[in-house]
Amino acid sequence: MSEGSVPRARSPLNSLKKHGGHSASREDISASNRSLYRAGSGSNHGDIPLSPLASDGMVRQKRTYEKVDTLEKSITSQNSMSSPEPPMSPSQAGTLESKAQSESSSHGGGNGHGGTRGSPHRVIVTGDRGEGGGGGKGGMGYQYPYTTLCKPPPDANMVDWASKNLNQHTQGLFRRRVSISNMLSWNRGSIKKPMLITSDRTVKKEACEMFKLVQAYMGDRPARLERRHAALLVVTKCWGMQGLRDELYVQLVRQTTDNLNLRSLEAGWELMAISLAFFSPSPKFRRYLEGYIQRHLEPSNDKKIMQHIMEQQDMKNKKNSKSRKKRKQNNEEEEEEGLPISTYAKYCYRKLQKVAVTGVKKGLRKPTLEELDQGRKAIVTPSLFGSALEEIMERQSERFPERRLPWVQVQLSQYVLALGGAQTEGIFRVPGDIDEVNALKLQVDQWNIPENLGDPNVPASLLKLWYRELEEPVIPQTFYKQCVSNYEDPEAAISVVQSLPELSRLVLCYFIHFLQVFAQPVNVSKTKMDVNNLAMVMAPNCLRCQSDDPRIIFENTRKEMSFLRMLIVHLDTSFVKGII
Repeated sequence: MSEGSVPRARSPLNSLKKHGGHSASREDISASNRSLYRAGSGSNHGDIPLSPLASDGMVRQKRTYEKVDTLEKSITSQNSMSSPEPPMSPSQAGTLESKAQSESSSHGGGNGHGGTRGSPHRVIVTGDRGEGGGGGKGGMGYQYPYTTLCKPPPDANMVDWASKNLNQHTQGLFRRRVSISNMLSWNRGSIKKPMLITSDRTVKKEACEMFKLVQAYMGDRPARLERRHAALLVVTKCWGMQGLRDELYVQLVRQTTDNLNLRSLEAGWELMAISLAFFSPSPKFRRYLEGYIQRHLEPSNDKKIMQHIMEQQDMKNKKNSKSRKKRKQNNEEEEEEGLPISTYAKYCYRKLQKVAVTGVKKGLRKPTLEELDQGRKAIVTPSLFGSALEEIMERQSERFPERRLPWVQVQLSQYVLALGGAQTEGIFRVPGDIDEVNALKLQVDQWNIPENLGDPNVPASLLKLWYRELEEPVIPQTFYKQCVSNYEDPEAAISVVQSLPELSRLVLCYFIHFLQVFAQPVNVSKTKMDVNNLAMVMAPNCLRCQSDDPRIIFENTRKEMSFLRMLIVHLDTSFVKGII
């Protein structure tokens, strides 16, 4: 079946598309007639009714087809990917339309083009629709009350980006070009070439195979491969081949747009969340993906999506003569499963911000099933890494309700000291083996501390990573200016610490107390890490400059180091010895 086509019934005439260049299927002929009829309704288009004479009719039909094709391309290019605004209707919750379209259409001129552009049915979505699915609202996932999601401004150049980067797909006997909106709508069939333009032959081949794996994970394609293994193959391919990463995210955007199968829709968002735990899109594509995710953040859209899916499935079930009792039973079964799409979107949005800074998963070892499972669980249960301190403590309260400090902070700090980190030369400066750090991170995220490690640089590197990946730094951003303004005044620096929120103050004081152990002269003689070196390597993990100006960053780096050095030397942290 050609990509994006939606035949009402399967016909053996479809095979003529491949083997009979002179014949067209009934669906293609009817589709062409409908397109000609719609285009002919505008008198200013200059369309002429088909003549009974074959020669004259064929010429005029060809001219009409060329005009219709040009008109549809101009309309769809303006209607698609205009800005990351909220959707206009439940059925287009994932489409790429914006409010500006409806406004511009209402002001269309009196000519035929203006009237046609204002018609809501001019953009013809020809993508296949899913079977099954439908249902009510799924179970609620973990809520994020401690983070304000920053919504990006609309990008007016998105249409231009799509026209330059999306590969041109065709369909039907006449090889008609598929519009951008249709290319980014759910499709049941396979693709014969990548979604994005590329000259890499390997990427071209792998992209088509990867689309099948995406469909297998979402349940849109039968496969012998288990879903977890399909996801692992997708992640591994993209982790090892940078050219496939944007291709994957475009494919996921497509398969989660106008998808009427609820389980498939949720699986697509889940795969996107898992992928963002391993690698980020390119800077060029990141803004588009950010806008797409942003349009699904509002929980109010969940109900609209569910209602639309249920309506479509109900209509389909009625056509299949299914009883009302059976339809109600199916809907109740769907309501018991899954998470709201907004929950996936919020996690993906936060993960996108984080992975854009931290980058791709580092190391030589390929992604594992354990890492993949951990990334999937983090959608509902926040990870001990990359979350806000409040979220970490809330998750920790179920296991260690009496603790006042993050378990991971205390355990890793004690682990470094237990392995002789205070007497290890270059501690915190010499990185641990990255693959061992990743393996330890996976264990710690499951509340396990292995006992077979011998290199203190491994837990030391992971401890630095934990501080660095906190969603809000140990010293919150609202106190950053006070820190860099009082980097030479010990009393003012201590006053800033005392004014921090209780949790941040305890975590920071424990952090300083830990560094004060290494700053003792008896340890400095062995580690070669005096207070200046400690401040230099650890300051970026607790203070974050938000400026993009290299001059400001360079100047503030010196101030951040001086501020942390001031705390290591002058802050009294003896009270944290009895706090865990």
